[in-house]
Amino acid sequence: MKNTSSNYKSGFVNIIGRPNVGKSTLLNAFMGEKIAIISDRAQTTRQRMFGILTEGHYQIVFSDTPGAIHPNYTLQERMMGYVKTALEDADVILFMTALEDKNDHPELVEMAMAAKAPVLFLINKVDQNKGSQRHDKHFYWKSLYPDLEFMTVSALKQEGVDHLKERIIELLPNCPPYFPEDELTDKSERFITSEIIREKIFLNYRQEIPYSSEVVVTGFKESVDIIRIEAEIYVERESQKGIIIGKKGASLKNVGIEARKDIEAFFGKKVNLKTFVKVEKNWRKDGRKLKRFGY
Repeated sequence: MKNTSSNYKSGFVNIIGRPNVGKSTLLNAFMGEKIAIISDRAQTTRQRMFGILTEGHYQIVFSDTPGAIHPNYTLQERMMGYVKTALEDADVILFMTALEDKNDHPELVEMAMAAKAPVLFLINKVDQNKGSQRHDKHFYWKSLYPDLEFMTVSALKQEGVDHLKERIIELLPNCPPYFPEDELTDKSERFITSEIIREKIFLNYRQEIPYSSEVVVTGFKESVDIIRIEAEIYVERESQKGIIIGKKGASLKNVGIEARKDIEAFFGKKVNLKTFVKVEKNWRKDGRKLKRFGY
């Protein structure tokens, strides 16, 4: 049953920023467990994902979004659509930069400032601070945008995250919760599974392979003691298929082993995972194929 107390707070807190500033890491830090995939590669996050944190008198619906870029093909256009939507429906916007960033994306800051929601400007990765860098960067951004509220955090080390959460709660509107209190995310078990597999592709392959790959879970059968999963990995060319599989299937096997461990950790149950590799030419540029893949 939803809490209808007049003192209850609830709202959508959307995390916006350029690629690789730590948005997914921050979401996981807030949630206390890993629900968003992470790699050191730009554009790892492709879709918008909610992390639903319900505690005491509040519910925060965090929204992780793809890193904001200038799109070059249809998939990236769809990704930027998620960013635009997140700016429109936010109750609080967390605009995130990394400690080393400069103001090379003023249009994105201006889009956030033009939104109706309050903006908290976050300088992340302060655990990498050298000398007066942290102070200097705060002064740099404050001189450019004096009306914004600035906070420094390390999502990786969880420094400043609790203080940030307290400030978010202060800004949330009085509102009953949007989701049942036991829900962790809006995404399905199949989606979570496909994202874990896709993360392992990002971690195990270089160059264009991760960006040309998509994962679709075609089978998810759960019994008392085991989950049996079948997943298809799509690439754009036959040559990429060979790279994914590797010599005598070694590369694909390694992806499967790593993914299975994380899937078991997430669901708390033994997993049997089978993966297959298929070619879907130019899927990133084909609107119909993207729709079939959930974009």
